[in-house]
Amino acid sequence: MRDDDTPPGPAPVVELRAIEKSFPGVLALRGARLDLRPGEVHALMGENGAGKSTLMKILTGVYQPDYGEILVDGKHVKVTGPRDAQALGISIIHQELHLMNHLTTAQNIFISREPRRGFGMLVDEAQMNADAAALFARMKVDIKPTDVVGTLTVARQQLVEIAKALSYDAKVLVMDEPTSALNDREVDGLFGVITDLKARGVGVVYITHKMDEVKRIADRVTVMRDGQTIETLDASNTPISKIISLMVGRELADATRAEGGPLGGEVLRVQGLNRGPQVRDVSFSLQKGEILGFAGLMGAGRTEVARAVFGADLIDSGEVFIHGQKRVISGPSDAVKYGLAYLSEDRKQFGLVTGMSVRDNITMSSWQRFTKVGALMRDGDLRRVAQDYVAKLKVKTPSVDQETRLLSGGNQQKVVIAKWLLRDCDILIFDEPTRGIDIGAKAEIYKLLQGLAEQGKAIIVISSELPEILRLSHRIIVMCEGRITGELDGPTATQESIMSLATRCQSTAA
Repeated sequence: MRDDDTPPGPAPVVELRAIEKSFPGVLALRGARLDLRPGEVHALMGENGAGKSTLMKILTGVYQPDYGEILVDGKHVKVTGPRDAQALGISIIHQELHLMNHLTTAQNIFISREPRRGFGMLVDEAQMNADAAALFARMKVDIKPTDVVGTLTVARQQLVEIAKALSYDAKVLVMDEPTSALNDREVDGLFGVITDLKARGVGVVYITHKMDEVKRIADRVTVMRDGQTIETLDASNTPISKIISLMVGRELADATRAEGGPLGGEVLRVQGLNRGPQVRDVSFSLQKGEILGFAGLMGAGRTEVARAVFGADLIDSGEVFIHGQKRVISGPSDAVKYGLAYLSEDRKQFGLVTGMSVRDNITMSSWQRFTKVGALMRDGDLRRVAQDYVAKLKVKTPSVDQETRLLSGGNQQKVVIAKWLLRDCDILIFDEPTRGIDIGAKAEIYKLLQGLAEQGKAIIVISSELPEILRLSHRIIVMCEGRITGELDGPTATQESIMSLATRCQSTAA
Protein backbone atom coordinates (compact mmCIF):
# COMPACT_ATOMS: atom_id res chain seq x y z
CA MET A 1 0.00 0.00 0.00
CA ARG A 2 1.14 3.50 -0.70
CA ASP A 3 1.18 6.08 2.04
CA ASP A 4 0.12 9.02 -0.07
CA ASP A 5 -1.64 10.76 2.81
CA THR A 6 1.51 10.93 4.94
CA PRO A 7 3.10 14.40 4.86
CA PRO A 8 6.86 14.78 4.49
CA GLY A 9 8.88 15.18 7.66
CA PRO A 10 12.30 14.78 9.28
CA ALA A 11 14.40 11.66 8.77
CA PRO A 12 13.15 8.71 10.84
CA VAL A 13 14.90 7.81 14.06
CA VAL A 14 13.75 4.20 13.56
CA GLU A 15 12.65 2.26 10.49
CA LEU A 16 11.33 -1.29 10.23
CA ARG A 17 11.35 -2.56 6.64
CA ALA A 18 9.70 -5.67 5.15
CA ILE A 19 9.59 -7.49 8.49
CA GLU A 20 8.46 -11.11 8.40
CA LYS A 21 7.99 -13.43 11.36
CA SER A 22 6.54 -16.93 11.60
CA PHE A 23 5.65 -19.11 14.54
CA PRO A 24 4.68 -22.79 14.26
CA GLY A 25 1.62 -22.81 12.03
CA VAL A 26 1.23 -19.02 12.04
CA LEU A 27 2.59 -16.33 9.72
CA ALA A 28 2.51 -13.43 12.20
CA LEU A 29 4.10 -10.69 10.07
CA ARG A 30 4.22 -10.33 6.30
CA GLY A 31 6.32 -7.48 4.97
CA ALA A 32 5.36 -5.25 7.88
CA ARG A 33 6.89 -1.79 8.05
CA LEU A 34 6.91 1.27 10.28
CA ASP A 35 8.96 4.44 10.57
CA LEU A 36 9.13 6.80 13.55
CA ARG A 37 10.33 10.38 13.45
CA PRO A 38 11.98 12.19 16.33
CA GLY A 39 9.51 14.11 18.46
CA GLU A 40 6.36 12.47 17.05
CA VAL A 41 3.67 10.23 18.47
CA HIS A 42 2.95 7.48 15.98
CA ALA A 43 -0.20 5.49 16.77
CA LEU A 44 -0.08 1.80 15.84
CA MET A 45 -3.55 0.31 15.43
CA GLY A 46 -5.24 -2.90 14.38
CA GLU A 47 -7.56 -5.65 15.55
CA ASN A 48 -6.48 -8.38 17.96
CA GLY A 49 -3.89 -10.51 16.18
CA ALA A 50 -3.05 -7.85 13.60
CA GLY A 51 0.67 -8.10 14.45
CA LYS A 52 1.21 -4.87 16.42
CA SER A 53 2.77 -6.44 19.51
CA THR A 54 4.86 -8.87 17.47
CA LEU A 55 6.31 -6.01 15.42
CA MET A 56 7.18 -4.06 18.59
CA LYS A 57 8.73 -7.15 20.19
CA ILE A 58 11.01 -7.37 17.15
CA LEU A 59 11.94 -3.70 17.51
CA THR A 60 12.75 -4.20 21.19
CA GLY A 61 14.68 -7.45 20.75
CA VAL A 62 12.20 -9.86 22.31
CA TYR A 63 11.77 -11.67 18.96
CA GLN A 64 14.14 -11.97 16.03
CA PRO A 65 12.73 -11.37 12.53
CA ASP A 66 12.88 -14.12 9.91
CA TYR A 67 13.42 -11.45 7.29
CA GLY A 68 13.63 -7.67 7.08
CA GLU A 69 15.68 -4.71 8.22
CA ILE A 70 15.85 -2.46 11.27
CA LEU A 71 17.45 0.96 10.93
CA VAL A 72 18.26 3.38 13.74
CA ASP A 73 19.28 6.89 12.69
CA GLY A 74 19.62 5.57 9.14
CA LYS A 75 22.04 2.77 10.04
CA HIS A 76 21.28 -0.94 9.83
CA VAL A 77 21.33 -2.60 13.25
CA LYS A 78 20.86 -6.05 14.73
CA VAL A 79 18.67 -6.14 17.83
CA THR A 80 19.38 -9.55 19.32
CA GLY A 81 17.83 -8.86 22.71
CA PRO A 82 16.32 -6.21 24.97
CA ARG A 83 19.77 -5.04 26.08
CA ASP A 84 20.69 -4.27 22.47
CA ALA A 85 17.49 -2.25 22.14
CA GLN A 86 18.21 -0.30 25.33
CA ALA A 87 21.75 0.42 24.18
CA LEU A 88 20.25 1.87 20.97
CA GLY A 89 17.91 4.08 23.00
CA ILE A 90 14.77 1.98 22.42
CA SER A 91 12.54 1.22 25.42
CA ILE A 92 9.09 -0.29 25.80
CA ILE A 93 6.40 0.09 28.43
CA HIS A 94 4.25 -3.02 28.37
CA GLN A 95 0.55 -3.01 29.16
CA GLU A 96 1.34 -5.31 32.07
CA LEU A 97 3.68 -3.34 34.33
CA HIS A 98 6.98 -4.97 35.27
CA LEU A 99 7.69 -3.40 38.65
CA MET A 100 8.53 -4.86 42.06
CA ASN A 101 6.00 -3.57 44.53
CA HIS A 102 8.20 -3.98 47.62
CA LEU A 103 10.98 -1.76 46.26
CA THR A 104 11.13 2.03 46.06
CA THR A 105 10.64 3.91 42.81
CA ALA A 106 14.38 4.65 42.61
CA GLN A 107 15.27 1.00 43.20
CA ASN A 108 12.87 -0.08 40.46
CA ILE A 109 14.27 2.44 37.99
CA PHE A 110 17.92 1.51 38.51
CA ILE A 111 17.70 -2.14 39.48
CA SER A 112 20.86 -4.00 38.39
CA ARG A 113 22.33 -0.60 37.33
CA GLU A 114 22.62 1.09 40.72
CA PRO A 115 25.36 3.73 41.18
CA ARG A 116 28.13 2.38 43.42
CA ARG A 117 30.54 3.65 46.02
CA GLY A 118 33.24 2.16 48.22
CA PHE A 119 35.16 0.60 45.32
CA GLY A 120 31.91 -0.71 43.86
CA MET A 121 31.02 -2.69 46.96
CA LEU A 122 28.06 -0.59 48.13
CA VAL A 123 25.00 0.88 46.46
CA ASP A 124 25.10 4.66 46.51
CA GLU A 125 21.52 5.23 47.71
CA ALA A 126 21.90 8.99 47.85
CA GLN A 127 23.09 9.22 44.23
CA MET A 128 20.41 6.79 43.05
CA ASN A 129 17.68 8.81 44.76
CA ALA A 130 19.09 12.04 43.30
CA ASP A 131 19.13 10.55 39.81
CA ALA A 132 15.53 9.33 40.19
CA ALA A 133 14.44 12.73 41.51
CA ALA A 134 16.00 14.38 38.44
CA LEU A 135 14.02 12.07 36.16
CA PHE A 136 10.76 12.84 37.96
CA ALA A 137 11.52 16.56 37.83
CA ARG A 138 12.19 16.29 34.09
CA MET A 139 8.80 14.61 33.72
CA LYS A 140 7.16 17.24 35.96
CA VAL A 141 5.54 14.63 38.22
CA ASP A 142 5.25 14.60 41.98
CA ILE A 143 6.73 11.22 42.83
CA LYS A 144 9.43 10.70 45.45
CA PRO A 145 12.42 8.41 44.90
CA THR A 146 11.70 6.79 48.28
CA ASP A 147 8.04 6.02 47.57
CA VAL A 148 7.37 2.27 47.69
CA VAL A 149 5.89 1.24 44.33
CA GLY A 150 3.20 -0.94 45.90
CA THR A 151 1.70 2.14 47.58
CA LEU A 152 1.29 4.04 44.30
CA THR A 153 -1.75 4.13 42.02
CA VAL A 154 -1.55 2.34 38.68
CA ALA A 155 -1.19 5.71 36.96
CA ARG A 156 1.83 6.61 39.07
CA GLN A 157 3.33 3.18 38.55
CA GLN A 158 2.97 3.83 34.83
CA LEU A 159 4.96 7.05 35.29
CA VAL A 160 7.67 5.10 37.13
CA GLU A 161 7.89 2.78 34.11
CA ILE A 162 8.31 5.84 31.88
CA ALA A 163 11.03 7.20 34.16
CA LYS A 164 12.77 3.83 33.99
CA ALA A 165 12.65 3.92 30.19
CA LEU A 166 14.02 7.46 30.14
CA SER A 167 16.85 6.44 32.45
CA TYR A 168 18.28 4.53 29.50
CA ASP A 169 18.38 7.83 27.56
CA ALA A 170 15.58 6.52 25.38
CA LYS A 171 15.05 8.29 22.09
CA VAL A 172 12.33 5.82 21.13
CA LEU A 173 9.59 4.87 23.57
CA VAL A 174 6.98 2.20 22.82
CA MET A 175 3.78 2.46 24.87
CA ASP A 176 1.40 -0.52 24.74
CA GLU A 177 -2.15 0.50 25.75
CA PRO A 178 -0.80 2.91 28.41
CA THR A 179 -4.20 4.29 29.45
CA SER A 180 -6.04 0.99 29.87
CA ALA A 181 -6.20 1.36 33.67
CA LEU A 182 -6.22 5.17 33.98
CA ASN A 183 -9.05 7.59 34.69
CA ASP A 184 -9.55 10.88 32.85
CA ARG A 185 -7.38 12.95 35.18
CA GLU A 186 -4.56 10.42 35.04
CA VAL A 187 -4.80 10.27 31.23
CA ASP A 188 -4.44 14.05 31.13
CA GLY A 189 -1.29 13.77 33.25
CA LEU A 190 0.18 11.06 31.03
CA PHE A 191 -0.51 13.07 27.89
CA GLY A 192 1.25 16.04 29.48
CA VAL A 193 4.33 13.85 29.97
CA ILE A 194 4.12 12.64 26.36
CA THR A 195 3.88 16.23 25.11
CA ASP A 196 7.04 17.05 27.06
CA LEU A 197 8.81 14.00 25.62
CA LYS A 198 7.87 15.13 22.12
CA ALA A 199 9.35 18.57 22.81
CA ARG A 200 12.59 16.85 23.83
CA GLY A 201 12.74 14.92 20.56
CA VAL A 202 11.69 11.51 21.89
CA GLY A 203 9.73 9.47 19.35
CA VAL A 204 6.75 7.55 20.77
CA VAL A 205 5.07 4.50 19.24
CA TYR A 206 1.64 4.47 20.82
CA ILE A 207 -0.36 1.23 20.61
CA THR A 208 -4.03 1.85 21.30
CA HIS A 209 -7.54 0.99 20.19
CA LYS A 210 -9.07 4.24 21.47
CA MET A 211 -9.97 6.52 18.60
CA ASP A 212 -10.32 9.62 20.76
CA GLU A 213 -6.73 9.23 21.94
CA VAL A 214 -5.47 8.95 18.37
CA LYS A 215 -7.12 12.25 17.52
CA ARG A 216 -5.85 13.87 20.69
CA ILE A 217 -2.22 12.78 20.90
CA ALA A 218 -1.05 11.19 17.62
CA ASP A 219 0.73 12.86 14.70
CA ARG A 220 0.49 9.87 12.40
CA VAL A 221 -1.31 6.55 12.53
CA THR A 222 -0.33 3.22 11.00
CA VAL A 223 -2.96 0.51 10.61
CA MET A 224 -2.00 -3.16 10.60
CA ARG A 225 -4.16 -6.08 9.56
CA ASP A 226 -3.39 -9.80 9.34
CA GLY A 227 0.32 -9.21 9.91
CA GLN A 228 0.66 -6.55 7.23
CA THR A 229 1.05 -2.79 7.30
CA ILE A 230 -1.99 -1.49 5.46
CA GLU A 231 -1.49 2.27 5.45
CA THR A 232 0.15 5.17 7.28
CA LEU A 233 -1.88 8.37 7.54
CA ASP A 234 -1.82 11.83 9.00
CA ALA A 235 -3.87 11.50 12.20
CA SER A 236 -5.42 14.95 12.22
CA ASN A 237 -6.75 14.74 8.64
CA THR A 238 -8.05 11.17 8.71
CA PRO A 239 -11.66 10.44 9.71
CA ILE A 240 -12.15 7.83 12.42
CA SER A 241 -14.43 5.96 10.04
CA LYS A 242 -11.55 5.46 7.61
CA ILE A 243 -9.25 4.11 10.33
CA ILE A 244 -11.92 1.63 11.41
CA SER A 245 -12.50 0.59 7.81
CA LEU A 246 -8.78 -0.04 7.33
CA MET A 247 -8.59 -2.03 10.58
CA VAL A 248 -11.44 -4.32 9.49
CA GLY A 249 -10.86 -4.24 5.77
CA ARG A 250 -11.72 -7.78 4.79
CA GLU A 251 -14.82 -9.43 3.44
CA LEU A 252 -16.84 -11.65 5.71
CA ALA A 253 -15.29 -15.11 5.46
CA ASP A 254 -18.69 -16.72 4.98
CA ALA A 255 -21.78 -14.74 4.09
CA THR A 256 -24.00 -17.22 5.96
CA ARG A 257 -25.55 -15.52 8.97
CA ALA A 258 -27.48 -16.88 11.92
CA GLU A 259 -30.92 -17.97 10.70
CA GLY A 260 -34.16 -18.20 12.60
CA GLY A 261 -34.10 -16.71 16.04
CA PRO A 262 -34.56 -17.39 19.73
CA LEU A 263 -37.33 -19.85 20.59
CA GLY A 264 -38.52 -17.52 23.29
CA GLY A 265 -38.32 -17.51 27.04
CA GLU A 266 -35.57 -15.83 29.03
CA VAL A 267 -33.19 -18.38 30.54
CA LEU A 268 -30.46 -16.08 31.90
CA ARG A 269 -30.48 -12.50 33.11
CA VAL A 270 -27.48 -10.67 34.55
CA GLN A 271 -28.00 -7.34 36.31
CA GLY A 272 -25.41 -4.82 37.47
CA LEU A 273 -22.47 -7.23 37.47
CA ASN A 274 -19.22 -5.77 38.85
CA ARG A 275 -15.82 -7.28 39.45
CA GLY A 276 -12.94 -4.84 39.88
CA PRO A 277 -12.06 -2.74 36.83
CA GLN A 278 -12.54 -5.66 34.43
CA VAL A 279 -16.34 -5.89 34.79
CA ARG A 280 -18.31 -2.70 35.40
CA ASP A 281 -22.10 -2.56 35.65
CA VAL A 282 -22.72 -5.28 33.06
CA SER A 283 -26.34 -6.26 32.39
CA PHE A 284 -27.75 -8.53 29.68
CA SER A 285 -30.25 -11.31 29.04
CA LEU A 286 -30.20 -14.56 27.07
CA GLN A 287 -33.15 -16.44 25.58
CA LYS A 288 -33.80 -20.07 24.85
CA GLY A 289 -32.47 -21.00 21.40
CA GLU A 290 -30.40 -17.81 21.09
CA ILE A 291 -26.74 -17.37 20.25
CA LEU A 292 -25.57 -14.16 21.92
CA GLY A 293 -22.19 -12.91 20.71
CA PHE A 294 -19.79 -10.97 22.90
CA ALA A 295 -17.34 -8.84 20.88
CA GLY A 296 -14.56 -6.43 21.84
CA LEU A 297 -10.84 -5.92 21.67
CA MET A 298 -8.30 -7.53 23.95
CA GLY A 299 -8.86 -6.49 27.56
CA ALA A 300 -12.49 -5.50 26.96
CA GLY A 301 -13.69 -7.75 29.79
CA ARG A 302 -15.58 -10.42 27.84
CA THR A 303 -13.86 -13.43 29.42
CA GLU A 304 -14.04 -11.80 32.84
CA VAL A 305 -17.83 -11.48 32.49
CA ALA A 306 -18.12 -15.16 31.56
CA ARG A 307 -15.94 -16.28 34.47
CA ALA A 308 -17.90 -14.09 36.88
CA VAL A 309 -21.27 -15.48 35.73
CA PHE A 310 -19.93 -19.04 35.97
CA GLY A 311 -18.54 -18.46 39.46
CA ALA A 312 -14.91 -18.99 38.49
CA ASP A 313 -14.22 -15.46 39.81
CA LEU A 314 -16.16 -14.01 42.74
CA ILE A 315 -18.11 -10.85 41.96
CA ASP A 316 -18.15 -7.58 43.88
CA SER A 317 -21.85 -7.00 43.23
CA GLY A 318 -24.65 -7.90 40.86
CA GLU A 319 -27.40 -10.46 40.41
CA VAL A 320 -27.84 -13.56 38.25
CA PHE A 321 -31.26 -14.96 37.39
CA ILE A 322 -31.65 -18.42 35.83
CA HIS A 323 -35.08 -19.32 34.49
CA GLY A 324 -36.44 -16.33 36.39
CA GLN A 325 -35.04 -17.33 39.77
CA LYS A 326 -32.27 -15.40 41.49
CA ARG A 327 -29.27 -17.64 42.03
CA VAL A 328 -26.17 -17.19 44.15
CA ILE A 329 -23.22 -18.71 42.27
CA SER A 330 -20.27 -19.03 44.62
CA GLY A 331 -18.27 -21.35 42.41
CA PRO A 332 -18.38 -23.42 39.20
CA SER A 333 -20.10 -26.31 41.00
CA ASP A 334 -23.08 -24.01 41.72
CA ALA A 335 -23.16 -22.91 38.08
CA VAL A 336 -23.17 -26.50 36.82
CA LYS A 337 -25.92 -27.38 39.32
CA TYR A 338 -28.06 -24.62 37.82
CA GLY A 339 -27.45 -25.78 34.24
CA LEU A 340 -24.55 -23.55 33.15
CA ALA A 341 -21.47 -24.75 31.26
CA TYR A 342 -18.34 -22.75 30.48
CA LEU A 343 -15.94 -23.81 27.75
CA SER A 344 -12.74 -21.88 28.43
CA GLU A 345 -10.59 -20.35 25.69
CA ASP A 346 -7.78 -22.54 27.10
CA ARG A 347 -9.37 -25.94 26.62
CA LYS A 348 -6.18 -27.83 27.44
CA GLN A 349 -5.77 -26.20 30.84
CA PHE A 350 -9.38 -25.82 31.92
CA GLY A 351 -11.46 -28.12 29.70
CA LEU A 352 -9.57 -31.38 29.30
CA VAL A 353 -7.26 -33.79 31.03
CA THR A 354 -5.26 -34.49 27.91
CA GLY A 355 -3.52 -37.58 29.33
CA MET A 356 -6.90 -39.25 29.87
CA SER A 357 -8.97 -41.06 27.28
CA VAL A 358 -11.73 -39.57 25.18
CA ARG A 359 -14.21 -41.66 27.15
CA ASP A 360 -13.05 -40.38 30.53
CA ASN A 361 -12.97 -36.76 29.39
CA ILE A 362 -16.53 -36.94 28.09
CA THR A 363 -17.93 -38.63 31.18
CA MET A 364 -15.81 -37.11 33.98
CA SER A 365 -18.38 -34.46 34.91
CA SER A 366 -21.21 -36.99 35.01
CA TRP A 367 -19.65 -39.97 36.79
CA GLN A 368 -22.26 -39.85 39.55
CA ARG A 369 -24.85 -40.86 36.94
CA PHE A 370 -22.97 -44.11 36.33
CA THR A 371 -22.54 -45.21 39.94
CA LYS A 372 -24.73 -46.91 42.46
CA VAL A 373 -24.42 -46.49 46.20
CA GLY A 374 -21.43 -48.52 47.33
CA ALA A 375 -20.72 -49.70 43.79
CA LEU A 376 -18.11 -48.90 41.17
CA MET A 377 -18.83 -47.02 37.97
CA ARG A 378 -20.39 -49.12 35.27
CA ASP A 379 -17.67 -49.26 32.64
CA GLY A 380 -19.98 -50.50 29.91
CA ASP A 381 -22.31 -47.54 30.38
CA LEU A 382 -19.39 -45.09 30.29
CA ARG A 383 -18.13 -46.57 27.05
CA ARG A 384 -21.56 -46.68 25.45
CA VAL A 385 -22.44 -43.05 26.22
CA ALA A 386 -18.99 -41.84 25.11
CA GLN A 387 -19.34 -43.70 21.81
CA ASP A 388 -22.79 -42.16 21.37
CA TYR A 389 -21.44 -38.60 21.72
CA VAL A 390 -18.42 -39.33 19.53
CA ALA A 391 -20.87 -40.38 16.81
CA LYS A 392 -23.23 -37.42 17.37
CA LEU A 393 -20.47 -34.83 17.22
CA LYS A 394 -18.42 -36.66 14.57
CA VAL A 395 -15.30 -36.75 16.73
CA LYS A 396 -12.48 -38.23 14.68
CA THR A 397 -10.78 -40.75 16.95
CA PRO A 398 -9.75 -44.41 16.48
CA SER A 399 -11.70 -45.28 19.64
CA VAL A 400 -12.99 -43.75 22.86
CA ASP A 401 -9.89 -45.20 24.55
CA GLN A 402 -7.60 -42.86 22.60
CA GLU A 403 -5.70 -40.32 24.71
CA THR A 404 -7.26 -36.91 24.13
CA ARG A 405 -3.86 -35.26 23.63
CA LEU A 406 -3.50 -37.17 20.36
CA LEU A 407 -6.59 -35.59 18.80
CA SER A 408 -6.59 -32.48 16.64
CA GLY A 409 -7.62 -29.15 18.17
CA GLY A 410 -11.07 -29.29 16.59
CA ASN A 411 -11.75 -32.78 17.87
CA GLN A 412 -10.50 -31.86 21.33
CA GLN A 413 -13.01 -29.01 21.34
CA LYS A 414 -15.76 -31.44 20.40
CA VAL A 415 -14.82 -33.64 23.36
CA VAL A 416 -15.20 -30.65 25.69
CA ILE A 417 -18.61 -29.88 24.16
CA ALA A 418 -19.64 -33.53 24.56
CA LYS A 419 -18.72 -33.39 28.26
CA TRP A 420 -21.11 -30.49 28.85
CA LEU A 421 -23.88 -31.88 26.64
CA LEU A 422 -23.82 -35.07 28.69
CA ARG A 423 -24.45 -32.91 31.76
CA ASP A 424 -27.51 -31.64 29.86
CA CYS A 425 -26.65 -27.97 30.54
CA ASP A 426 -29.20 -25.50 29.20
CA ILE A 427 -26.82 -22.52 29.02
CA LEU A 428 -23.51 -22.92 27.23
CA ILE A 429 -20.77 -20.26 27.30
CA PHE A 430 -18.15 -20.71 24.57
CA ASP A 431 -15.00 -18.59 25.01
CA GLU A 432 -13.03 -18.42 21.71
CA PRO A 433 -14.57 -21.73 20.52
CA THR A 434 -12.42 -22.05 17.39
CA ARG A 435 -9.08 -20.71 18.62
CA GLY A 436 -6.29 -22.84 17.16
CA ILE A 437 -8.68 -24.79 14.95
CA ASP A 438 -8.35 -25.14 11.19
CA ILE A 439 -10.92 -23.81 8.72
CA GLY A 440 -12.62 -27.15 8.10
CA ALA A 441 -13.02 -27.87 11.81
CA LYS A 442 -14.33 -24.33 12.34
CA ALA A 443 -17.19 -24.97 9.94
CA GLU A 444 -18.09 -28.14 11.86
CA ILE A 445 -18.07 -26.26 15.18
CA TYR A 446 -20.26 -23.52 13.70
CA LYS A 447 -22.76 -26.09 12.45
CA LEU A 448 -22.72 -27.77 15.85
CA LEU A 449 -23.41 -24.54 17.75
CA GLN A 450 -26.23 -23.58 15.39
CA GLY A 451 -27.72 -27.05 15.80
CA LEU A 452 -27.60 -26.77 19.59
CA ALA A 453 -29.42 -23.43 19.41
CA GLU A 454 -32.10 -24.97 17.19
CA GLN A 455 -32.58 -27.65 19.86
CA GLY A 456 -33.27 -24.92 22.42
CA LYS A 457 -29.89 -24.50 24.08
CA ALA A 458 -29.03 -20.92 25.03
CA ILE A 459 -25.51 -20.04 23.93
CA ILE A 460 -23.04 -17.24 24.60
CA VAL A 461 -20.13 -17.02 22.15
CA ILE A 462 -17.09 -14.88 22.98
CA SER A 463 -14.81 -14.39 20.00
CA SER A 464 -12.09 -12.05 18.80
CA GLU A 465 -12.88 -12.98 15.20
CA LEU A 466 -15.51 -10.60 13.84
CA PRO A 467 -16.54 -12.87 10.94
CA GLU A 468 -17.20 -15.60 13.50
CA ILE A 469 -19.33 -13.32 15.68
CA LEU A 470 -21.27 -12.12 12.65
CA ARG A 471 -21.84 -15.60 11.31
CA LEU A 472 -23.14 -17.10 14.56
CA SER A 473 -24.93 -14.42 16.54
CA HIS A 474 -28.60 -13.50 16.73
CA ARG A 475 -27.59 -10.52 18.88
CA ILE A 476 -24.17 -9.00 19.56
CA ILE A 477 -23.06 -7.27 22.75
CA VAL A 478 -19.93 -5.14 22.37
CA MET A 479 -17.62 -4.32 25.29
CA CYS A 480 -14.75 -1.94 25.92
CA GLU A 481 -12.78 -1.60 29.15
CA GLY A 482 -15.19 -3.65 31.23
CA ARG A 483 -18.37 -1.92 30.06
CA ILE A 484 -21.03 -2.74 27.50
CA THR A 485 -20.82 -0.02 24.87
CA GLY A 486 -23.64 -1.20 22.66
CA GLU A 487 -25.90 -3.98 21.41
CA LEU A 488 -26.42 -4.89 17.74
CA ASP A 489 -28.83 -7.06 15.81
CA GLY A 490 -26.78 -9.95 14.48
CA PRO A 491 -28.22 -10.24 10.95
CA THR A 492 -27.75 -6.52 10.23
CA ALA A 493 -24.49 -5.85 12.13
CA THR A 494 -21.25 -5.16 10.26
CA GLN A 495 -17.60 -5.38 11.19
CA GLU A 496 -17.44 -1.59 11.06
CA SER A 497 -20.37 -1.16 13.44
CA ILE A 498 -18.80 -3.60 15.92
CA MET A 499 -15.41 -1.91 15.76
CA SER A 500 -16.99 1.50 16.24
CA LEU A 501 -18.53 0.31 19.53
CA ALA A 502 -15.42 -1.66 20.52
CA THR A 503 -13.35 1.53 20.42
CA ARG A 504 -15.91 3.70 22.21
CA CYS A 505 -14.34 3.33 25.64
CA GLN A 506 -15.30 5.21 28.74
CA SER A 507 -12.60 6.03 31.26
CA THR A 508 -13.10 5.11 34.87
CA ALA A 509 -14.38 7.81 37.13
CA ALA A 510 -11.76 10.13 38.50
